[in-house]
Amino acid sequence: MATVKFTAMKDGDREDYEFLTAHEIDYAARTGDRLLDALVQLDEGLSGYKITRLGHSLQAATRAWKDGADTDWIVSALLHDIGDIYAPYNHDEYAATILKPFVREQCTWVVEKHGDFQRLYYAHHLGGNRHARDRFAGHLYFDDCDQFCERWDQSSFDPDYETLPVGFFRPFVLEVFARKAYDPAVIRAGERVALTNPDIAKTRTGA
Repeated sequence: MATVKFTAMKDGDREDYEFLTAHEIDYAARTGDRLLDALVQLDEGLSGYKITRLGHSLQAATRAWKDGADTDWIVSALLHDIGDIYAPYNHDEYAATILKPFVREQCTWVVEKHGDFQRLYYAHHLGGNRHARDRFAGHLYFDDCDQFCERWDQSSFDPDYETLPVGFFRPFVLEVFARKAYDPAVIRAGERVALTNPDIAKTRTGA
């Protein structure tokens, strides 16, 4: 059986859908590899900054790694702008949707809202509202998003910063996207994990 028998889904039978399910499981297992390929395409994205969007993403992830962040935070920092190419007006929501089945709820929320939180640094120069984040005041993850932006996002446009390459982060990405989707043990709804871990940071950086 090379393809399903039907031309309209309502005409499919059990054999057809078992066949498709096997294909979909195999395809989904390679999501991490496809995302790494897409990440590299950010090198051809928005210009005007001192570094490319790929450079920005790698720098944010490098800062997270050096801060002793865990795998969920590192991958979230790496992929937080993955939507810039295909969803320039809602890139934060795009990235969060990709991450949502595979990382903590905390990380998904932060990635989804980081666009509003980033406005603090620039919106007033363009006549916009730099305090758009205030509508989330009191949210469980508010401070996490504030620190994500301050430590890893807004600061990661430095061409002189020693940034780790894509290959370094490949194992982290493959680990995350090999997880069972929407596993409650992964999502950990309502739980917070610190962005930084000084003890791990010292081990990683040799400081």
